[in-house]
Amino acid sequence: MATYIVGDIQGCYDELIQLLSLANFDQKNDELWVAGDLVARGPKSLETLRYLKELQAKVILGNHDLHLLATSIGIHKPKVKDQISPILEAEDSQILLTWLRQQPLLLEHPEHKFIMVHAGILPSWSIQQAKKLAQEVEQELHGDNYKALLKNMYGNHPTQWQETLSGIERTRYIINVFTRMRYCTLKGELEFENKLAPEQTDSNKLKPWFEITPRDHQQPILFGHWAALLGKTNQPDLYALDTGCVWGNSLTMIRWQDKKLFSLSCPAYG
Repeated sequence: MATYIVGDIQGCYDELIQLLSLANFDQKNDELWVAGDLVARGPKSLETLRYLKELQAKVILGNHDLHLLATSIGIHKPKVKDQISPILEAEDSQILLTWLRQQPLLLEHPEHKFIMVHAGILPSWSIQQAKKLAQEVEQELHGDNYKALLKNMYGNHPTQWQETLSGIERTRYIINVFTRMRYCTLKGELEFENKLAPEQTDSNKLKPWFEITPRDHQQPILFGHWAALLGKTNQPDLYALDTGCVWGNSLTMIRWQDKKLFSLSCPAYG
């Protein structure tokens, strides 16, 4: 059995199927892990959700997935550019959305021990702390009060972690780390405006989250979300898998056993 991990699909269903075929993915024996942002911007988010659910893929939630859930309960109106209306109008909409809401923010592979998140892990958090904090939010999202969480998760504050954070401020901060983070200030504050590549950014003001402090653990981390990285982190055991498929770049997947990368050029949808 081979383990494949793919970056942000964002509704690019046809490209996903082509990429899996390119890698000789065996649906009966291999496993597929997806680093969040299953939906939005691409043309076939509905088909993507149906396929991943049927496949029993291991998926985590990205910011676009959470936004879909919020839109589905009326917190926001569907944006034309997100192309999620077919999901909301489908006969199996509630089945798919309930399945999506039950997915985690962080996954650890039981055998290979790699960690998969959508955006990243706060530099000051240990892996154990990150897993615990992810579970805090997952319990709320999976519970009866999930609508309040989805309604109040939007916003950029607080920007600095404190263990004493509580209520929605604590929940929002944790969600922002796992699904939206790219840069931190040199003081460790989250910064959400800059989406550029590190070489286009003043390193005296901002650094990628993975360059703030040395990691105090050896577990590999796989993440998506940051298309401008184009798969480059310049750090061992840190794999950036969002290579901007929806923006006309490529969809990228890694086979864990031999670390072979598979990539497929994509048309621009975003």
